[in-house]
Amino acid sequence: MKKLRWAMDGSFWDLDVSTPRTLDGLARPVPGDPIPLGLSRGTRLSRAKQLHFMQRFMSAPFVPSYAAASDGFALQRVLTVPFSENWFCTLLGQFNFQKLVSSLMKESGETSTPPPAVSTSSWLQLQLQSIGRHLRDKSLYALGFSSELLLTPDDTMLLSVDSHSFSHTHKKTPRKKAVLHHKFPNHNLTVEAVSPALFVDKSGNYWDVPFSMAIDLASLASDSGASYHLCLHHNAGSPTQFGDDHTTHEAPATLLPGLSLKSAFSFKQNLDIWRSKAQKLKMVQPYDMFLSTPHVSASGIIGAALAASVGDCSVRSKDQDPNCFSFESSGVKSAFLADLFASVSFTAQHGNYQRLFLDLTRFHARLDFSSGSRFLSGATRLTQDLINSRQPSLEDFQAICPNATLSLQQQIAGPFSIRVDAGVAVDLKNRDWPLRVDEPIFAIEYALQVLGSAKAVAWYSQKHQELMLELRFFET
Repeated sequence: MKKLRWAMDGSFWDLDVSTPRTLDGLARPVPGDPIPLGLSRGTRLSRAKQLHFMQRFMSAPFVPSYAAASDGFALQRVLTVPFSENWFCTLLGQFNFQKLVSSLMKESGETSTPPPAVSTSSWLQLQLQSIGRHLRDKSLYALGFSSELLLTPDDTMLLSVDSHSFSHTHKKTPRKKAVLHHKFPNHNLTVEAVSPALFVDKSGNYWDVPFSMAIDLASLASDSGASYHLCLHHNAGSPTQFGDDHTTHEAPATLLPGLSLKSAFSFKQNLDIWRSKAQKLKMVQPYDMFLSTPHVSASGIIGAALAASVGDCSVRSKDQDPNCFSFESSGVKSAFLADLFASVSFTAQHGNYQRLFLDLTRFHARLDFSSGSRFLSGATRLTQDLINSRQPSLEDFQAICPNATLSLQQQIAGPFSIRVDAGVAVDLKNRDWPLRVDEPIFAIEYALQVLGSAKAVAWYSQKHQELMLELRFFET
């Protein structure tokens, strides 16, 4: 999940969400009004490359995953065919192990003992034939083909097609994707077309959009200073709910057919409150070069976002904050939205991550104000109520409460550490317990010391009931 990244830009960027429900392991958050702001910035290691690395360098012939609402427990393996230094293709296979075990247990329950007229050897032979028949069942498998081509040192093209047509769960059109990454000196350009595209909303519901295309231009992230982001997004076709969940939900308005253009400008400032100058252990390489210095730091972001949309996607949802600046034209189905956003984060780390035991404790907290207009409106009303000696309303207090994200990481032994990430929301209407924990993520991380800053992460999402093993490089 995206919460497992130490967020440096708040929750304002439309980072891809990891999920085992698709072979490429990705889903996109449902666009908001006017944030999130676009595609994830920079090139991310594809799922096929991750599996290839784990098979070759981590002695993992099969990589497990789990999705309770999809295929259950599954095993993945990839076959890589390098055609040249700049072009290679992969064939990714997924085997539904949980369905095989369930089928065998159901059948063995019906024939747990050999009939009196059948010898034990013949009964065992029948059982082996039953296992072979189940292994030939095409509903147990899913296949994905991808081709990644390095066009130039700055251009990468990825083409992929994932087929779940054999599965009893996803008898749908194969998922096709084309992605072009281009690196400018100070910008990243991403062009992506997906059919169908998988999205996930805040409630954890997954949606398939028949066709989605996006063009994203973002300035390179920096420790401090200004940055901007532009994204053009187009959806075609009516969104449908993904998976076996028969509960009917209303499709998010931003997934409806139409064209939207989003832009954002932000300014970020980092502050080192304290940074250790003590000498590290000599001749001992840290498990992660980015986590080798104890420190206490803070950072802040403030920015403005604008969104213009044309088509059915311009219809604003009923729960949309009315305080942001907006203009809506029903005659041509168009809308314009503008708002401010801000984020404040605090990070504290103890230990150099060099010793074998308990040499890393890291805490990160972030407060996100996703709607500046809502905050200013609520703060103004609260001030007026206090000046006039009136009882402030819960709605005004709720309006100024930010969304909080907390992360805690602790080394256990050697390269192994545990990590817990969770959102914390304030719900003043619930007088019994006004704090609500939102989407906790539990993870075990294994630092790949030889690569400087890389890790294998096994995470579990309690809300989605998903488990996944993946690689992350140069993420702090």
